[in-house]
Amino acid sequence: MKRIIFLWILLISVSGVAQNEALFEQGKNLYQAEKYQQALDKWSSILQSEQHSAALYFNIANAHYKLNNIGPSIYYYEKALQLDPNDRDIKNNLAFAENARIDAIEPLPQTIFKRWYKRISGILTFDGWAMAATVFSILFVTLFLLYYFSTSEQKKRLLFAAAMGCVVVLLFSLTLAFKTYNDFLKDRPAIIFAESTEVKSEPTLGSEVAFILHEGTKVQILEKDNQWCRIELADGKDGWLPTSELKEL
Repeated sequence: MKRIIFLWILLISVSGVAQNEALFEQGKNLYQAEKYQQALDKWSSILQSEQHSAALYFNIANAHYKLNNIGPSIYYYEKALQLDPNDRDIKNNLAFAENARIDAIEPLPQTIFKRWYKRISGILTFDGWAMAATVFSILFVTLFLLYYFSTSEQKKRLLFAAAMGCVVVLLFSLTLAFKTYNDFLKDRPAIIFAESTEVKSEPTLGSEVAFILHEGTKVQILEKDNQWCRIELADGKDGWLPTSELKEL
């Protein structure tokens, strides 16, 4: 009975994948025929079946861009970039879409230490740094055991120095693993979907307007309060707006 259920589930999964592939190709043909809304409908139906890929997000973003939907196009380019952060086509098209935004926000200048941290921490993900810490902890134990049982004085010095080097790299990797994980938890980007929205000083409709944002602007969500989000811009400005005005990545 279990085998029959497993085969049945497998058959449904395979047929679902085949159907999504057919929809994806149909969408591409419609896009090439400049029927962008119809192509978008085909690709959106794939998303509804909870199938995600960088290629799917990229094509959805392209269709939105052709339809002049700046907010959704930037949103889906960003989603594609999350899955494939090194893809040049995604980066180039995202840059074109961002040029169509109304808001031009200059990010705050970074200190040299923060720039160094970003470069170094960006080499690996937090999982990668945790893995590096694990590898160097094993290396340390191995080298220390070799040092302990070695009879040669010269080998002892070399093994001890290598073991201490592993400890330094282990602590460095462990620190970066915790720090990058903390950064990951704090990173809550969102894209403004409303054509124009007033950012309030407090989470109430009657509060003072702090500034105005337009479609496609990227923000960071700091906190949520019922139907309101406190957001922050790259230039340090912050305020409150309704959650319906943006879409979290």
